[in-house]
Amino acid sequence: MKAELIAVGSELLLGQIANTNAQFLSQQLAEIGIDVYYHTVVGDNPQRLTHAIEVAKQRSNLIIFTGGLGPTKDDLTKETIANMLNKSLVLDEEAWRSICDYFAKTKRPMSPNNRKQALVLEGSYVLKNEHGMAPGMALTVDHITYMLLPGPPKEMQPMFIKYGRPFLLQKRHVREKIVSRVLRFFHIGESQLEAEIEDFIDAQTNPTIAPLASDGEVTLRLTAKHEREEEAKRLIDELEQNILARVHPYFYGYNDDTLFSKLLATLKENNQTLAVAESLTGGLFLEEMTALPTASTVIAGGVVCYTNEIKENVLHVPKEVLQTEGAVSERCAQLMAENVRKLCGSNIGISFTGVAGPDELEGKPVGTVWIGIATERRTKTFALTLSGGRRAIRMRTAKYGCYYLLQLLH
Repeated sequence: MKAELIAVGSELLLGQIANTNAQFLSQQLAEIGIDVYYHTVVGDNPQRLTHAIEVAKQRSNLIIFTGGLGPTKDDLTKETIANMLNKSLVLDEEAWRSICDYFAKTKRPMSPNNRKQALVLEGSYVLKNEHGMAPGMALTVDHITYMLLPGPPKEMQPMFIKYGRPFLLQKRHVREKIVSRVLRFFHIGESQLEAEIEDFIDAQTNPTIAPLASDGEVTLRLTAKHEREEEAKRLIDELEQNILARVHPYFYGYNDDTLFSKLLATLKENNQTLAVAESLTGGLFLEEMTALPTASTVIAGGVVCYTNEIKENVLHVPKEVLQTEGAVSERCAQLMAENVRKLCGSNIGISFTGVAGPDELEGKPVGTVWIGIATERRTKTFALTLSGGRRAIRMRTAKYGCYYLLQLLH
């Protein structure tokens, strides 16, 4: 199959929301061996959508639409495709019952236009919406398959995984099992990682290797195909082992792991509690950690010590240290980590201090960062020189805190 994704919605063209649906679907389709050659975004306009579909029909035999299935007048994807294919829109009774049940349970009045959401293309395979109202659908006409999915990611993603993906696999009569695994790396650039495993990339056939860099991290997606799933997994295991033999110090997790979730799991495994002192990160590290379930089992507490007064009066960093060495210094990071650990009664204390920008601080350039990690036995400090904007520096600082702490715990 040659696939094309068409996202429908003027809000995408106006930049009000990002087209994360295209990213998700491209990843999902790649995993099942379907090539995506084009991404198209079109506004809520039937003439322009018709033109986009006519173009797509000339070059693709799988066209997947996201958006435009809702109850309002600007939701026009179904209507436009129905007109082009000379198909009627018919009521899907199961979807209609689900919509009626929702309004009854929530005791909200239902406007007449909600019935529109239960309409599907005549003869289509209905994709249930278990997280919203409008069902999706799939229909093949003249050797071209049209798949319509809702726009909200919280509805679209589970619908595609549970119903859309199996439909396409059956459509392709796929006998091979396709297994993917994502390896996650930190503190190594994409170019360096690629150079370390260049011979594996050049020789790849099955499994394949797909590098991707994002927000200071690098991932490798390994994908293998085989009629037997266990053999596909064995192929990936063997390749993973060969890769990690070269770059294991930078490896931290798999698939949906994050540095924060990995740190939480490792702290729990080691029965360790953590206290945090944040200056330049301003609570960002704690926000990421406490967003995770069961964080309360390992996070003792923390202090956002954005000013020198709080560093001195709450964390007891001596005034002379702040005056002579500065808040952005190894000594300050050390004392912040040690003292927040004592203050919260935790096993470990971690601190973040530095210059996020846009201006220098204490004569130190933007991107100067110190991280301190204190345990009951010792304190270690780490110096960083980071680049990028203010938000990027703050987030990378928090991630480096996770990375260094994971190194110490292993």
